[in-house]
Amino acid sequence: MGRDDVPKPVQASELSDKGYKDAAAVLTGGVLEAHLRALCVKCGVATDMPNGSPKKATLLNVDLVKASAYNSIQSKAIESWLAIRNAAAHGEYTKYDAAGVSNMIAAVESFIALNPA
Repeated sequence: MGRDDVPKPVQASELSDKGYKDAAAVLTGGVLEAHLRALCVKCGVATDMPNGSPKKATLLNVDLVKASAYNSIQSKAIESWLAIRNAAAHGEYTKYDAAGVSNMIAAVESFIALNPA
């Protein structure tokens, strides 16, 4: 298996294991958002706003709960993962720690496995 064939959550785990929690958080958040978009397609939920701009991940999450793709408790977990990703992407590195990123990676991997797109 080549480097480009490695699933992104695995790459995030490698980054996290090497001490790059911030990059791992951003990568995992990107994987999560891509999966939410794929779930929207599967469930017939629009991924774009009426003006054509892409919906933010938080709105995709709300719409997927409305479509019964998963429940509101799962939605709250997703919001917490997105918050970690956003903090990492905006340089707010003290708002989360390495253990939280490791937990996020494992949880996102589990979410994807339990909710295939």
